[in-house]
Amino acid sequence: MVIFLVDLKDPIIKGYLINLVGEEGFKVVKNMPEGEVTDEKISQETDVLLNIVRRTLFILYENRLAVYRRERDSDSGWLTYLWKLDLDNLNSQLEIEAKKLLKNLKTKLEFENNKVFYVCEKQDGRFLFETAAELEFICPICGGELKFQENELTIKALKQRISQLEEMSSGTVA
Repeated sequence: MVIFLVDLKDPIIKGYLINLVGEEGFKVVKNMPEGEVTDEKISQETDVLLNIVRRTLFILYENRLAVYRRERDSDSGWLTYLWKLDLDNLNSQLEIEAKKLLKNLKTKLEFENNKVFYVCEKQDGRFLFETAAELEFICPICGGELKFQENELTIKALKQRISQLEEMSSGTVA
């Protein structure tokens, strides 16, 4: 078992990795054998299907969280890939994700601030004013009335989340 300087029990790190590679992929990360190992060995050691191990390794590689070395068998000419986790870039990956999230939240906040919404009285849908007007304020799903929706709580929640992210990043996220 690999000893990490990264705490895989940290909910932010665990959540990020599960979002990136899924539950089974996280099992691969958590139980990865030490040193350079083949995908077959990883599959045996972690009890995760080989195709899931391979998918996980390539996703980790694409996100600079795993490295591999190719070795050619001199007799058969076959290439063997030896994999190793490299979680040194995890913090920078988390920063990149935080920047994306912050940008998306700011875009959503701007959208919520600049639009007027109507919702179905039976909660079948949420519509922009323009669409609701075209529908003559009748829900196309159930035929119920579309009523004005106050979105102040949504705006307040978005502002709070943006503030939390900016505070966590100490102003480094733009």
